[in-house]
Amino acid sequence: MLKFVDLFAGIGGIREGLKLAFQRRSIASECVFSSEIDKKAQETYELNFGETPAGDIRLVEELPDHDIMLAGFPCQAFSYAGKQKGFADTRGTLFFEIERLLGNAENKPRLLLLENVRGLTTHDGGRTYAAILLKLERLGYGVCSLLLNSSNFGVPQNRVRLYLVCSLGRVPRLSIKSDLGAPDSHKFKRSLLQDGLFHSNIKYPRVSNILEEHVDKKYLCTPLFVERLTRALKGKPLESLHGVRLIDYRGGNSLHSWNLGMKGICAENEIALMDALIVNRRKKYFGSHQDGKMLTMEQIRTFWPHQDVEETLASLVQKRYLKSAGGKYNPVCGNMSFEVFKFLDPSSIAITVVSSDAHRLGVVQNGVPRRITPRECARLQGFPDEFALHPDDASVYRQLGNSVSVPTVAAIFEDLIMNNELPFDRHLPRKSSCNLLCEAS
Repeated sequence: MLKFVDLFAGIGGIREGLKLAFQRRSIASECVFSSEIDKKAQETYELNFGETPAGDIRLVEELPDHDIMLAGFPCQAFSYAGKQKGFADTRGTLFFEIERLLGNAENKPRLLLLENVRGLTTHDGGRTYAAILLKLERLGYGVCSLLLNSSNFGVPQNRVRLYLVCSLGRVPRLSIKSDLGAPDSHKFKRSLLQDGLFHSNIKYPRVSNILEEHVDKKYLCTPLFVERLTRALKGKPLESLHGVRLIDYRGGNSLHSWNLGMKGICAENEIALMDALIVNRRKKYFGSHQDGKMLTMEQIRTFWPHQDVEETLASLVQKRYLKSAGGKYNPVCGNMSFEVFKFLDPSSIAITVVSSDAHRLGVVQNGVPRRITPRECARLQGFPDEFALHPDDASVYRQLGNSVSVPTVAAIFEDLIMNNELPFDRHLPRKSSCNLLCEAS
C-alpha cells in the first residue's frame, strides 16, 4: 500500500490523476494527509474523497510517513527574498513550506510531484526557478523538469504547465519529454491536418467531444447579447463565431464593443476607423508601450487619410468608444461587459482555462450561442463525469481554472511506474527501452 500526501490540494486534481494511473496498474494507495486553505475547494474535495483537507499549511508542523508527496504549490514573487537574503533563500514563499516539511521529515518521501505555471521557469530572470531546484537537490532529490501541454494527453485544452518530478537519491527515469504542443487552436488544427489526424477522436479530442447535448437555459446568452452578435456578423451565421475573441484592445480574429454597438450603434466609417486604430496604435514607430498608447490627429491621419476624420473621431468620443486628452485619442476598453469573451472552436482545442474567465468561455452549438457549463469546464480539464462539482457555479469555474489536467498527471505517474522500481512494486512490467534519464528543461 503506497501512502501519499496531497498539499495545496485544490479540489484534488493531482490526486485524481494519481488515482487513475494507480487503478490502471492495480496499485493500492492511501492518502494519509491533505491540505487546502480555500473553504469552497475543501467542500468539493470532501464531496469526492470523503475527507476535509487541513487548512493553512503554515500551521502544519509535520506530516505522517508517506511514499509520495503531491503539491500544486502557488508561486508568489520571490523578489523580497532575492533582494534581502539572496536567491537561494525561499523564506516568505509557499514553496518554503514544502522545503520545511521535507527538512523536518524523519523519513523523506521517495517521490515528489510538484506542479506550477510555466512562468515559474522565467520568473525574475530564472532565479526563482533556480532557487527551487537548488533547494530540492540539497534535500536529496534528483529532479526531472517537464513542460507539458494538456492537449497532448487527450484533453482539448491548450494548457502548458510545469511538472517537477523528483526522486530521492536519483533523477527519476522517464520516457516522457517536455512538449509545448500547439500554441493556439488554429495551429492545433493545422498540425492535425498535416499529420492526417484530423478525424481521430480518441488521441486528439476536440471541444465538440466535451459538449453536453442539453444544457440549462441559464447558460444561454441573453437575447440582447445575441442581437448584438448578429448585428456584428452582418448576415453571417452565428457559427462564424467559432474561435472569435471579444476584446477591445486586440485585432485579429476578434469582435469589439463598437462592432456590437455596446455603447451605441456605430456607422460603418466609425467601425472602420476604430478597427484601424486598434491595429495601428501598437506599431513601434508610435512608441514602445502597447495598450496605453494615445495617438494624435496627425498620427491617425497617417493610416486613416479621410476628410471626415475629425467628425468621426468626435462622434466616437461622444459615444465613449474613444477618450480624448491633450489632443490625443485612445480606445475606451469595456471587455468585462461581454457575456462571453471567447467562443471556442468545436473542431479544435480550447484556450487555457483560468479562474478569472472560465465562466465567460462560450460556444455556438446548434446555432445557439451560450457559455460552457461547469461540467463542460470539468471535461476540459479531463475530470471524469462522476467527479462531483460544487453546487455553486461561480466556485466551480474558479476551482477548475486553478486545477490541473487530470490525464496529464495520470500519464506522468504511468510513465514513472513503467520506468522506476521504487516506490512501486518491482514485479510490475517495465519497458527496458524506456530507461532514459530525463534531461531537465
